[in-house]
Amino acid sequence: MTIEKRLIKKDSLEKLFDKIKASGKIILAPKSNGKNLNFETVTSFSEIEKTDNYIQTTQSAKNVAFPRTETILKFRKERNSVAVTDFNPDLIPETVVWGVRPCDAAGINPLNAIFTWDSVDTMFTTRLKKTTIITFSCHASDDYCFCTSVGGNPGNSAGSDILLTQLINGEFLAEILTEKGKAIADMAPELFGSVPADAKEMNLAVVPVKFKHEEIRTKLKDFFERNVWDELASRCIGCGACAYVCPACACFDIQDESHGKNGERVRCWDSCGLSAFTVHTSGHNPRSSQHQRWRQRILHKFSYMPDRQNVFGCIGCGRCSRACPVDMNITEQLITISEVK
Repeated sequence: MTIEKRLIKKDSLEKLFDKIKASGKIILAPKSNGKNLNFETVTSFSEIEKTDNYIQTTQSAKNVAFPRTETILKFRKERNSVAVTDFNPDLIPETVVWGVRPCDAAGINPLNAIFTWDSVDTMFTTRLKKTTIITFSCHASDDYCFCTSVGGNPGNSAGSDILLTQLINGEFLAEILTEKGKAIADMAPELFGSVPADAKEMNLAVVPVKFKHEEIRTKLKDFFERNVWDELASRCIGCGACAYVCPACACFDIQDESHGKNGERVRCWDSCGLSAFTVHTSGHNPRSSQHQRWRQRILHKFSYMPDRQNVFGCIGCGRCSRACPVDMNITEQLITISEVK
C-alpha cells in the first residue's frame, strides 16, 4: 500500500490506545517492574513507560512472534496408542505491540527470513500475521547503539505497521505503513490530522556509523581460520545472555515434557553460544571451545545469513553489549575485525 503520513497530537495517543483496547486486541507495551523494562500486557495507558524515559527495553519484542517457550503439540498415552493434539493457530490472539523501537521492528526481517527459509513455520507466521507493531522513532541513543552501522537508522520503518516520530512541538508524525497499520488508524480517523511541515530527520537521534557491515561481510569470507578469534573470545563465559536479549537470534531446542500419561512438546529458546548446543549423542562436540562458539555467532550474523537469506542477523540495538556480564562489546569486536590486515 501507499505510505500515508499524518499528524497525531501527543494527548491523542491515549485516545488511540483506548480505541485499540475497545477492539478486544491484546496490547503489549514497555512496562517497568522497578528493575527491568519489558513488553508486558497492559490494560491502561498509564501503565506504559513514557517513550522519553528509555532508549531500549531490557528484552526485545521478539517474544511476541517467537515466544521464549511455546507448545508445539500435546499428547496423551493411551493403552495401545498415543493421542496427539496439534498446535492450533486459531487460538493465537490479535495483538498490538506498542512502543517498539525501530531496531526491534527491523529484527522481524531476519526472523522472518529464518522461519520461512526452507519451509514455512506456521507458528511464527501466524503470530506475526496477527500482530500489529506500533513503533516510536528514537529521539536519543547511547554508546551501545549502532543501527546505522548495519543499514538501519533511528527512524527506520522496516518491520513496523505504524511509525510515530515525536516532533519538536511535541506532536507526532504518524507514518501508516501497512494494511494492519491502516486498520488501527481507521479505528479513530478523527485523531489524525494533515501532514506536518517538520522534517522527520531533524527529530531523530544521531547515531554515528562505527563500521561498514558490507565490508565486515566481505572480510569474514576468509576469516574462519584467523588466530584473532582466540583473542576476541577471551572474556566470553558462554552464558547466552547476548542471544536471549537479541531481537534477531532464532536458535531453539525442542523438548518433550510428560507428567504421567499427559505431556507436551515444547519449543524453547536456545543459543549457539552455550557449550551443550552442538554436543552429539556420542559426546563429541564440534564446537568444543568458546572461541569456536563466538566465531559461529559473528559469522552467522554477518556472513552466513547475508549469504543464505540476503539479510544481516544483527540490527544494531546494542542489547547484547548492555547485557554482557564481562563487557563483550560487539561493536568493538566488529571494529577490531574491520582493522585486521
